[in-house]
Amino acid sequence: MAFPRTTVAGVSLPRMLIGSNWMFGWSHTGHAADVTIKEHHATVEATLKVLEAFLGYGIDAWMAPFSSAPDCLDKIKRVQDKIGKKIILIDTPIFNMDDNAAARKETENIIKVSKEIGSAFCLLHHSSVEQLVNKNKKTMDRLPDYTDMIRQNGLIPGLSAHMPEIIQYTDLNGYDVETYIQIFNCLGFLMQIEIESVIRIIHDAKKPVMTIKPFAAGRTTPYVGLTFNWNVIRQQDMITVGCINEHEVHENVEISLAAFEKRLPNLEGRSSPGKTSIIR
Repeated sequence: MAFPRTTVAGVSLPRMLIGSNWMFGWSHTGHAADVTIKEHHATVEATLKVLEAFLGYGIDAWMAPFSSAPDCLDKIKRVQDKIGKKIILIDTPIFNMDDNAAARKETENIIKVSKEIGSAFCLLHHSSVEQLVNKNKKTMDRLPDYTDMIRQNGLIPGLSAHMPEIIQYTDLNGYDVETYIQIFNCLGFLMQIEIESVIRIIHDAKKPVMTIKPFAAGRTTPYVGLTFNWNVIRQQDMITVGCINEHEVHENVEISLAAFEKRLPNLEGRSSPGKTSIIR
């Protein structure tokens, strides 16, 4: 079954997006977990297995700070060469936001890299966007300079909004932004305000929202995290899901389809020593 899709700025996207933390070593747990991820994905073959599993469901959009992480670039090319199919890249680059000519030139070069690797979307990383936020004026001064650079290079502009106000300020001021990334999960992990407030901001957003961290970086199970998220976000919104192997992909897709169909997911039971008579 092909996974449900939505449309962002005229581009068809799967409602589940491929995350990158569990491929590139950003565990949000600690150094040991980071090393485990990097060791597991040291080969293109390991990453390829995950991507091919996603592609089997028509999930063909991958999010990461590709153009700001040189170690990603070779892997992207080799993966796409082996797959023989273009993946929709959602780049989340980190820019030098200093207000001078040298910093702007540096940013232009990063955007050019984003274009060269074939990105469709270029969404400013939250660490860059937040440097522009003026809470007193409810603005993001100089943001149009960056979205214009992105447009000039033929990419679709967006913002990573770990700070929920970024969505509100963008809509309030009519900035040229086609989508937002927003942390959203049932535990409130890394969210700067309450879950109830963030979901209201998502529902009020004028453009589709790409949510991230649905499992709170492993602090809740996929069943709980996905079932919660799918039942509260809008039809046009998406969830970004990171998987360390292809087995997690299949489980997460089944859990998601079950949530859409209002049924129990068909999953293998959990194994443990000395298991009691309780099944699954």
